Amino acid sequence: MAEETASMSIYRASRTIKRRQSSLYNSLRSIHEDSIFVSEIAQLWPELPLVANLRCGLWYAKKFHSNCYFKSTDGHTNNLSFNTSRLNLHVAILAGNEFIRQKGGCMIVDSTRKGKRFPDSMSKTIPIWTCVLNRAIQNYRDKINKPIDEFSPNIMLFACIQLSSSSSQWDSSLHLPLWVPDTEKARIESNINKWVNQLEESGADISSFSSLLKKPLRPLWISQKTVIWLNEVPDYNSWDFTPIILISSSASSDIYRQKTSSEFSWNYIAGAGDDEESWARGLTPLLFWNNVYDLINSGPDLCNQKVADFVEKDRVYRAQRGHNAPQVSIKPTKMEIKSSSHFQDRSLEIIMENDDTGHLIYWLGFTNLAVCATGYDFKAFDADCVLNCDQNKDLCTLEDSEAHLHLPIMNSKFDRFSLQRNLPSALHFAKLHLKKGKRLAVCCNNGEDISVCVCLAILISLFNVEGVYDDGKSFKETQITKFDMRQRLIFLCKYAVNARPSRGNLKQVFNFLAGATY
Repeated sequence: MAEETASMSIYRASRTIKRRQSSLYNSLRSIHEDSIFVSEIAQLWPELPLVANLRCGLWYAKKFHSNCYFKSTDGHTNNLSFNTSRLNLHVAILAGNEFIRQKGGCMIVDSTRKGKRFPDSMSKTIPIWTCVLNRAIQNYRDKINKPIDEFSPNIMLFACIQLSSSSSQWDSSLHLPLWVPDTEKARIESNINKWVNQLEESGADISSFSSLLKKPLRPLWISQKTVIWLNEVPDYNSWDFTPIILISSSASSDIYRQKTSSEFSWNYIAGAGDDEESWARGLTPLLFWNNVYDLINSGPDLCNQKVADFVEKDRVYRAQRGHNAPQVSIKPTKMEIKSSSHFQDRSLEIIMENDDTGHLIYWLGFTNLAVCATGYDFKAFDADCVLNCDQNKDLCTLEDSEAHLHLPIMNSKFDRFSLQRNLPSALHFAKLHLKKGKRLAVCCNNGEDISVCVCLAILISLFNVEGVYDDGKSFKETQITKFDMRQRLIFLCKYAVNARPSRGNLKQVFNFLAGATY
């Protein structure tokens, strides 16, 4: 009994020490220190867009051009995969789009708590992604490089442009960092062609990023241990590839390290931005960077209260706001030929509107559908009606009360059938307004999961495979499959780049649509 009591005391003591080391101030101070390193690397190649790998990477810079979602679990040794639900094609388009920048490429920021130099998302997931895309592009270009009499003049012209703009030797080999074992490299290599087939069969618009990428994608790795001679930073013209520079923001020597400034003593935490629910206390990356110096200078004793004050002020501000927001349009080159994708959008135009809080509303091509988080002045965003899937009933800024529907849908972790129960009402509301040509915004708490799944159900139920509203005619004539659902999700994620639908909610959508009788 005495030994059990002693062991429990040691356990409790170790947990207390860990909690103190992982305090809110330690986390924020560590993030701020690592962000200085990220900023220094970003300044070496200022033309390249900076992209945050959600969610951890979002903490390490004040401003990002975009974000992406490469999961470390897709690169785990016993779980190697290429997930067609997380294609991140917008990253390839951003890296290859030299029309809005002088040079192609991008930088991706992430971090890890495990004391490693790089997370598995950077060691394996992204290298797998670049290799699969490169080989898919090579296959696509090989197909269009066929005897002239097989193609129309437009396709012949497009093929000539493609082939002349690409290098004579397109590198589609697998590039992994040196610390990945040869046995694992061989295992990944043996699956590449299978993953390429999955990408080609998914209906992804390979032609869009093939037309933009003049050189093959290739990852480069930079951490705090990387030595870069400032007078020997390589020039873009010396590279025969489109660089995807992977920045691991945190130091990897120790998980906890005692540090001292002129005023305060604190513990450095590697990968402090990870698992924000366990330490952030409602603080978001945007709110942190808007008040960074107040928080850093407050010290360990006052930091928690400062955060609580900022979070509450932000909550009140959101409840009362209704500001107008500028519109930002990104228009890559339009293709004149059709790809083999069945769910082909009529334009590569990505329309995003953002307010002064940095959040975005994503319009899905020409479907009159949008995905966003709650709390917008929808009238300012040209939305005619709103479907609110958040638990909290948001103050609607639309004058017509019938143009707003609140469905308090719970996350699948708390209610496995909440989304499925509410989909009939959501589809009825969407059908009522979309058939009149009105613009519908679907929102949820974060604009990443439930609203995405509701939009997916609307796309499948009320639109045909070309993305044209048909009042559900094509849906009634076909039996929905998981492949069909994956194709529509790829189309949706092409516009809503923040989309991160959970498996539980996607399962509810499929179960509903597979047995729909509405």
